[in-house]
Amino acid sequence: MPMPPPKPSTEGRRDRQVFHEMGQILRALEANGPQVPERLAELVGAAYWESGRFDRALALAVADGLVHTAPGGTVAVN
Repeated sequence: MPMPPPKPSTEGRRDRQVFHEMGQILRALEANGPQVPERLAELVGAAYWESGRFDRALALAVADGLVHTAPGGTVAVN
């Protein structure tokens, strides 16, 4: 008897690249302190990433508890 299919995920499948992108975000925050998302995107070179990748990587980093949004809209390391 075959196994049932896995339950659907609400976040979608993560690829290997998004883990690298999350790491870049984390390292940039560790090196430069809390940043507004726009400046953080500049620090990691997100202009050269595929469209939407920065926002996805940042959202996943927040969801995983690696970073958080601080008062004033800045992003900081947990």
